[in-house]
Amino acid sequence: MNVPPKSEFEDINKYYSTLFHEMIHSTGHQSRLERAGITETTHFGSKTYSKEELIAELGASMLCGITGIDNTTIDNSASYIHSWLQVLKGDKRLIIQASQQAQKAVQHILEGSHK
Repeated sequence: MNVPPKSEFEDINKYYSTLFHEMIHSTGHQSRLERAGITETTHFGSKTYSKEELIAELGASMLCGITGIDNTTIDNSASYIHSWLQVLKGDKRLIIQASQQAQKAVQHILEGSHK
């Protein structure tokens, strides 16, 4: 997981939002929740890559809400989520599935739950 040092962020809320996004990605490892977007080879812009980005951003938004991170990061998150939804347009169940996977990732982080 690579996140620039706190000192490189203008706002501490943006640092934590970025950290949470990367933490959600880390839960996809095969030893954790084993999500295809992490365990399989993917390419930028592919459906699998886009879905993983959506999961990470939804999960990061959930963690921001839980921890009380300032809502100024929400506008950026909403824009980011919207861009990935455009790539994944047409999959009617996508947002439900991505939200469920994001919730599992958040739960894994908060409770250390397993598969």
